[in-house]
Amino acid sequence: MTLQQGLSFGLIGATVLCFIWGRWRYDLIALGALALGVVCGLIPIKSAFSGFSNDIVVIIASALVLSAAISRSGLVDSLMAPLLPHLKDERTQVPVLSTATTVLSMVTKNVGALALMMPSALRIARNTGVSPGRLLMPMSFGSLVGGLAVLVGTSPNIIVSEVRREALGKPFAMFDFMPVGGTLSVLAIAYLAFAYRLLPRSRAAAIDIDAALAANAYVTEVEVPEGWTFGRCRIADLQKAAGEAVVVVALLRGRRRIASPHPNRKLLPGDVLLLEGQQQELNELIVKARLKLSDADRPVVMEAPTDEVRVVEAVIGAESDLIGQTAKGLSLNDTYGVNLLGVSRAGYRMAGRLATVRMKAGDILVLQGAEQLLPAALQALGCLPLAEREVRLGGFRHALLPTAILATAMLLVAFGVLPVAGGFFAAAVVVVATGALRMREAYAALDAPVLVLVAALIPVSDTVQASGGTDLIAGWLSGAFHGLPPLLTLTAMMAVAMAATPFLNNAATVLIVAPIGLGLAKHLGLSPDPFLMAVAVGAGCDFLTPVGHQCNTLVLGPGGYRFGDYARLGAPLTVLILVVAPSLIALVWPFAGR
Repeated sequence: MTLQQGLSFGLIGATVLCFIWGRWRYDLIALGALALGVVCGLIPIKSAFSGFSNDIVVIIASALVLSAAISRSGLVDSLMAPLLPHLKDERTQVPVLSTATTVLSMVTKNVGALALMMPSALRIARNTGVSPGRLLMPMSFGSLVGGLAVLVGTSPNIIVSEVRREALGKPFAMFDFMPVGGTLSVLAIAYLAFAYRLLPRSRAAAIDIDAALAANAYVTEVEVPEGWTFGRCRIADLQKAAGEAVVVVALLRGRRRIASPHPNRKLLPGDVLLLEGQQQELNELIVKARLKLSDADRPVVMEAPTDEVRVVEAVIGAESDLIGQTAKGLSLNDTYGVNLLGVSRAGYRMAGRLATVRMKAGDILVLQGAEQLLPAALQALGCLPLAEREVRLGGFRHALLPTAILATAMLLVAFGVLPVAGGFFAAAVVVVATGALRMREAYAALDAPVLVLVAALIPVSDTVQASGGTDLIAGWLSGAFHGLPPLLTLTAMMAVAMAATPFLNNAATVLIVAPIGLGLAKHLGLSPDPFLMAVAVGAGCDFLTPVGHQCNTLVLGPGGYRFGDYARLGAPLTVLILVVAPSLIALVWPFAGR
């Protein structure tokens, strides 16, 4: 072992130990390892930041933006709507939700697919009295396995493809992963449909600040537009679409006010409805029923052509000039350039028009205005903005456009018209340019810690290969595996990746283990493809801890899980995949190559 190899192994080892210790953030550890590699001379300064322009980072970032655009479209909720009446208990909910999340992971990144499905799952759990903890972990595991089926489904596939391109001159194609990943997905869905019973029946879910704020019941004012058709145009149609989540407080027709209108009352163009409910449910009903927010169409003065219209929540302070005033009396739009879209007042149901409601200290307002002018308007009104979170009430929503853009990009990539990075980057740009996603939402969709982690670790992992360390380890492993059947060697390689990924980020696992798999295949005189596939599957199947993959972390709080809960459901699935996957890989990707 040379000095360079020893330093490289030491840097990787120290990085892994820091990951396992968990004292510092993953992205900070990766940046520290990058800085230390530069200082020690292992990483040339000209290559130190090459990871930030690497195709891997571009593809992951683009996939996150596309996932956010599909989530914004509401297509998933529309597709799930016919199934909701049949999902009465966990016996039907777990298989359906796990299958939907798994399949969705095959057309978008797994964490994006889980983020799309979680709101529906939590709403179903709340409406049926089922513990979210029985639903969310099976969905998380389904998203992990489903992501194995396509190139862009999960970070390990993307990184393994890039490793193959650098080593062999050609990356894996978009659907090269499907025979193995698709089969494992079917196996995982069958397991999760029954094994969810291993999870605790009842756990108190953690409530984050967004969930606490979302629980506020708002009253908003909507108008029935000309030519409106929704069901039979009755109050009952709106109530059916909203379930019990939204209440029609009053109907205003001309100067007549009808409190709690009868469900059979027919709605006419020009009718004004006062709706009460939580922000998300209100937004879904307004968009689905194509109703028009009364004040949302009033013009908002823009400071610059690049400015965006924002909707924020703000609480009226004790010294605010709004106290005792009405929106109409203050001429909020003319004077301050903002529109009042909703009001929340604890313990009191407001039945009058929003413009005539007299404000009180502590009322929470939903205000619409220009992004650059809103801070000054809030200060002038004596309102304090609540925690930063996305608020939507009404507005146009592209239902099919993001999906069509993503499908087009995947086809162009699959047929080799565009490279993966170029195709998905172009698709991400198009969804923003067409208005399917605002630029602010696109930035919010980027998972900065994961992107920094991957970008910083790429040069660090390259030090092992550049110093000849991967060939050295591969020589050791080939000696240890000499005379063993190739299938057993492949199983051991997958087991190494599976053992590492619960403690490392899965991207970090691939960056460290994939070059070793390549070297091992070379020393044994075998095709590298099955070993790269084994690394991708092993790194993508993190079912044992909440920290190895962001999908598992995403469900930790909402599901009320403890650290050990993951192994209860995940350990048998890990063993099952470790038994089945190597033979399946060897069948699809022969050791002798093609």
